[in-house]
Amino acid sequence: MHFLLLSAAAAAADAGSGEISFGAALKANPYFLIGNMITSGIVLTFVVERFIFQLTRYRVNSKEFFAQVKKLVAAGNIDRAIKLCEARDYPVLQLIKVGLTHANKGADEIDAALSERLSELKPELEKRVGTLWSLANIATLIGLLGTVAGLISTFAAVGKPGLSAADKQRLLSLGIAEAMYNTALGLGIAVFCMITHAILHARAKSFAHELEQITERTFNLLTITNRPGALAPGHAFASCGPPLQVR
Repeated sequence: MHFLLLSAAAAAADAGSGEISFGAALKANPYFLIGNMITSGIVLTFVVERFIFQLTRYRVNSKEFFAQVKKLVAAGNIDRAIKLCEARDYPVLQLIKVGLTHANKGADEIDAALSERLSELKPELEKRVGTLWSLANIATLIGLLGTVAGLISTFAAVGKPGLSAADKQRLLSLGIAEAMYNTALGLGIAVFCMITHAILHARAKSFAHELEQITERTFNLLTITNRPGALAPGHAFASCGPPLQVR
């Protein structure tokens, strides 16, 4: 196929048909090119939304924030730690807050509350990221269909009776340009989708791992205590009895 395209393009160039613009190819057969332009718009929307989500919702320094919460919990200021978590609507803070609000419960209830909230937060990280891979395939296939349509137009122009040699060369160049623009647009969108998918997926995995670490640290903070009873908000730890076992 590529050999035929190159041969036809060389023949058209030798005939002096001139360069065919994207606008001319779009006017000749707009369906597949417009289809991929719409696909590119969807891709850009998803990519921009995901980057904004990651940059705004996960910009908190979880280690430093958890260190502050740990100091407050160690001092018995559970209520103040909860208010600190309510200062911003970040997933990391929401997760810690869930643990703190169940601080007066048993280890099983704390673990269940943290696990439930974690299961709600993690899917948000991968939301629409996997769709980019499907859009890459869709763009490639639309581009391939446009390429085939352009080739059909090209070969039809060559065998069309009643046309002058100049008209045939013009139609030949237009069909080849249509095929090449469709191929380039489809592959360009696919490459962009794959690159952004790799970046967003890697970042999402990193944030998901961070949430899992926060879950474990919060659970350990609230359950590894030298006391047999539950911790009441606003009160310091008691110091009697063996520590609870962590999973």
